[in-house]
Amino acid sequence: MAPAQRSSVGLGVLASAVPAPAFAGVDTLPPAFYLAPIGAVVALVMAVVFYRGFMKTSEGDEKMVRIAQAVRDGAYAYLGRQARVVYIVVAVLAVVLAVMGIVGLQQQMTFVGVAIASVLSGLCGFLGMRTATNASARTTHAAKQSLNEGLKVAFRAGAVMGLCVTGFALLDVSVWFFVLGLFSDLTDLSVLNRVTTLTLSFAMGASLQALFARVGGGIYTKAADVGADLVGKVEAGIPEDDARNPATIADNVGDNVGDVAGMGADLYESYYGSILAAMALAASAAVALGFGAADDAWKAIQLVVVAPTLAGLGILCSVVAIYTVRADESASFAQLLKSLHKGVWVSSGMIVAGSAAILWLLVGGIEEVRWHGLWGSIVAGLLAGLVIAWGTEHFTSYEQKPTRRISEQAKMGPATVIIAGVAEGMLSTWVPLLTVVVAIMAAYWSAGGASEPLLGVFGVGIAAVGMLSTLGITLATDAYGPIADNAGGNAEMTHQPPEVRERTDMLDSLGNTTAATGKGFAIGSAALTALALLAAFAATVQVNLEKTIIAADVSPPPVSRATADPSTQLVDVKNLGNGRFLVPSDDKSFYSTALVVGGLGQIDEIVPVDGWAIAAYLPDTEVYHLALGDESQELITAEIVRPSQASLTQVMSYFQVNMLNPSVLGGLFIGVLLVFVFCAMTMNAVGRAAFAMIDECRRQFGVMREQFRKDGMSDEDIADPTHWPDAVTVDGASYPDYANCVAISTGGALREMVVPTLLAVIV
Repeated sequence: MAPAQRSSVGLGVLASAVPAPAFAGVDTLPPAFYLAPIGAVVALVMAVVFYRGFMKTSEGDEKMVRIAQAVRDGAYAYLGRQARVVYIVVAVLAVVLAVMGIVGLQQQMTFVGVAIASVLSGLCGFLGMRTATNASARTTHAAKQSLNEGLKVAFRAGAVMGLCVTGFALLDVSVWFFVLGLFSDLTDLSVLNRVTTLTLSFAMGASLQALFARVGGGIYTKAADVGADLVGKVEAGIPEDDARNPATIADNVGDNVGDVAGMGADLYESYYGSILAAMALAASAAVALGFGAADDAWKAIQLVVVAPTLAGLGILCSVVAIYTVRADESASFAQLLKSLHKGVWVSSGMIVAGSAAILWLLVGGIEEVRWHGLWGSIVAGLLAGLVIAWGTEHFTSYEQKPTRRISEQAKMGPATVIIAGVAEGMLSTWVPLLTVVVAIMAAYWSAGGASEPLLGVFGVGIAAVGMLSTLGITLATDAYGPIADNAGGNAEMTHQPPEVRERTDMLDSLGNTTAATGKGFAIGSAALTALALLAAFAATVQVNLEKTIIAADVSPPPVSRATADPSTQLVDVKNLGNGRFLVPSDDKSFYSTALVVGGLGQIDEIVPVDGWAIAAYLPDTEVYHLALGDESQELITAEIVRPSQASLTQVMSYFQVNMLNPSVLGGLFIGVLLVFVFCAMTMNAVGRAAFAMIDECRRQFGVMREQFRKDGMSDEDIADPTHWPDAVTVDGASYPDYANCVAISTGGALREMVVPTLLAVIV
């Protein structure tokens, strides 16, 4: 089979599972590409090593185990019910995509890739949840020995989440690209474009999983948090993490479903999508740079594999950096934070050096691409991530001025605290926003956007990959937060000695800051990835257009569209070669005819109008410079460009993507509106779920007080919750009833997450 024939049927062969006889695509993959699957496998292996390592430590005494098991049961119950909802939606989507593939509206393998991405994202959430719920009590027990031991258990457990996310995502990308290369000739640039745009569509599965996990987990954790705080702390005077607070287990479960499974799915989507978008943009940039000839095929492939190779390097650097995180027993909060930052800085430094070597190896020999320019884009992405992390820490750490200013307002009452908190929150947005803007501009121009816009946008895409290349350790610092929080809750509920509580409180405070840092990282990476995805979408539209885009560089200005008499006879065009066409019109013959500028579609009609022979006919392979006129008229020239050869600017110009287009402006307004509507819906959802939680907590406190009176407890002791026993039996049932609070939060979250999620998907 000839290469051209093989490339045209490669994906169809794969869809029907019929082996192909040639492996041209795989044979042309550079050796550096295999750093991606190697890094993915190393991540998963090290995740197992870290998991087994901390699981060998003790979970503590019977009370600690009982509390940890209650949190585990609640987390599994929620995640199982959420999975049933999510996978029903994914199954429906897969069926729709499969039908679209059968009728030719979508590539046939899309539904498979979308389903696999969703399953892997959900698996990462499950593994992260299992790890976190197994690590909390072990962190508490380890803190009995030393602060460093507690930090090590919590951080290594968080690393399991980070390595699972990066490992499964990169393995998915690598395997798909390798398998598609088995059945497709990647040396054919059109096939390479089709493969990268196909795999880019797989990110839809990860996005859907992230949306459900983030919305559902957020509603769950906030509903439980409000119940535990308002009723337990404010009304009853019981600490949030006290065993006598009915909502405390639901609150601890919420930390896991929101900040472990939810954040993991969120960053899985960003990481996965950034790599796929960068690969699709690289293939489009290769077209724009003219790498379509057989002799230039290697250039396109080398450019495409830069993103997954960089991600593989990032995993290896993250694994090394994880071992650098440790703390002294007498460490202050600032020193603990510095120890976590050390790991991120070490991995970032290694990536800066390693990425330079990778780029020189992969694209150093490509004259049209500046490897050091792409390296500058990667550095811009890495630095942007670090700056955003610093900004988030500055506005959330209790040692910094913003939080101290808010706490000062507490002297005047809750109203001024709210005002100060909202003001500082709004002010905090300048750091990530300005950082992202600077990073985008720096990455764009550094990569060569001035000479080729698609290459500049690829630079932005590779900057997003650079920012997320440290995700293995960055997500470890984020997942560490809820583990430390649950460890503090376990210590309080089981009445651990003061020194243990001091250590877990220190780890918990650090976790609050690292959790906020992780959110800032997610937002920053999402912003960079969003631009890359938008550009990749435009490039995908361009690749899949079966029609013709006609653009022009005209002098004098182009003639306007002519309206022909419907009765006018249409005639054929004869291609004379060298860009000349014979167009009969009355008794004259016109050569080199062209179409009015700005049309879309291959037009094979000839319309004689007022003595002019207006024709547009585009051959299959070349760009022709044509002219309209005759011997007595001034020629008006135009360039007719096929979609695969048009620039991104020409594509956007045809579709009129600009601020003067009311459709574009309307779309922007709808997008902004969606943010507020989505937030309002989720906040109302939290309110409704929290109302049920508050009502249940009040009911349980009433039942407990009544039983205390029956047991002979004095009114004075009943009024002081510190005199209450940890549990009381009422009519054969044990109170506080943690399970009922967990069930309320679970049911409320699952009911309330559907409408906001579907709103985002449908719009």
